[in-house]
Amino acid sequence: MLNVGDQLPEFESVNQDGEKVKSSDFLGKKLVVFFYPKANTPGCTAEACDLNDNISLLKKEGYEIVGISADSVSAQKKFHEKFGFQYPLIADESKDILEKFGVWQLKKFMGKEYMGIVRTTFIFDENGVCTRVIDKVKTKEAAKQILKN
Repeated sequence: MLNVGDQLPEFESVNQDGEKVKSSDFLGKKLVVFFYPKANTPGCTAEACDLNDNISLLKKEGYEIVGISADSVSAQKKFHEKFGFQYPLIADESKDILEKFGVWQLKKFMGKEYMGIVRTTFIFDENGVCTRVIDKVKTKEAAKQILKN
């Protein structure tokens, strides 16, 4: 998994509207990248909605927000439209970005092991250097965790 001090990995994918998004698009801005397991599930919805509800506070601090999961573009679009998110959701069906950030990991649930996304938030400065990693994301307090220095 990426650590504090690591550089923003180079990536390219598409957002909920099928538009190309590259990591270099965010250089020069403070960036919050949050990884969530699955669109339209309770925890992921709580996290994404909390960030959206607090978007003005996050933007006031200079943050750009982007959410990433392995969902398809159409699933991301439905999720985005249903809740009116004011930030892009990136579809990473190839799991290339997930692996570059180190959030595609072996998980255990009810005695079963499987590969999945570990809910994690990364914060980068204007130079693309990771300044914080939030690995114990509280879905209903995601924005508060980001804003707490």
